[in-house]
Amino acid sequence: MNAELNQQGKSEGECEEIKIDEIEKEKKHIYLEETQTIDKSKMIFYHPQEFPEYDKIPNDELLISCWNINGLRSILFKGDLQKYIEDRKPDILCLNETKCHADSFTETDAIWISEGYVAFFNCATIKKGYSGTAVLSKYRPISVKFGIDIEKHDLEGRTITLEFERFYLVTCYAPNSGINLVGLPYRTEEWDLDFKNYLNRLKKKKHVILCGDLNCAHQEIDIHNPQTNLQTAGFTLQERKRFDELLESGFVDTFRHLSPDRKKFSYFSLRFNLRESNKGWRIDYFLVDKDGLPAVKDSLINDKVYGSDHLPIELIVDPNFICVED
Repeated sequence: MNAELNQQGKSEGECEEIKIDEIEKEKKHIYLEETQTIDKSKMIFYHPQEFPEYDKIPNDELLISCWNINGLRSILFKGDLQKYIEDRKPDILCLNETKCHADSFTETDAIWISEGYVAFFNCATIKKGYSGTAVLSKYRPISVKFGIDIEKHDLEGRTITLEFERFYLVTCYAPNSGINLVGLPYRTEEWDLDFKNYLNRLKKKKHVILCGDLNCAHQEIDIHNPQTNLQTAGFTLQERKRFDELLESGFVDTFRHLSPDRKKFSYFSLRFNLRESNKGWRIDYFLVDKDGLPAVKDSLINDKVYGSDHLPIELIVDPNFICVED
């Protein structure tokens, strides 16, 4: 991985949608032993063979995984991410909280990527060791977008959107409201509103699958001790109200839809061995638009995997589902 294919100037905060076909027109084929740099914080790594040109994903069942890994370098050092990919072989893997910084991220940070995947990284630019998202896909998207077109939200590498024939896949690492709720006004009065509007704009065009650490336990069933956390970031009434509004705008929490009474968590604080005592929060989600819900075959929290304070979540979905109104 020693060749940088392209570098384009871009004003700070400007969100760009990259059409994969445009790369090919410039004879920059899908090679993961080379790198395309969109700007210093947004990178695409390609494998050493061309991806087939599918008109659509040629399967009726797709495994999409999403995992807050709490630091890419740490989990790679332990080998847990590599083992998960080898064992589960997800068709698409979304990563949250990579903590990769633009200035220190190098091509050697991507040598672990298995053959057969194209990888997209969106790194934070304002703070080192913070935030960041990535997506690995076995299938070539039509386009990829880093951010949501609003500068104040797009400096921390929190979202990546991949466009496929029948749907958009959005991975998101939502902002935490912070200690003493110092970030609550930004979270609930700015981010949540703008992100909901972004998703609904996509929904007007195609089905939408949203996955990620949304930093909100939506209902009391989603947290082991609700009454003592009403003023804790991630479980305030304000954050839960915004989650209600997102669902009311036309989205479905797939895990809760399929398991309405199941109390299962996706996040456990590393302090006090809380995973062993099953004292956690469910803050990692797969949401789909209501019209796309029939495409969902299963929505899981994988509690067999270690390596982070979060568990991987998994969605099994028909990627070529066509709503009768489409």
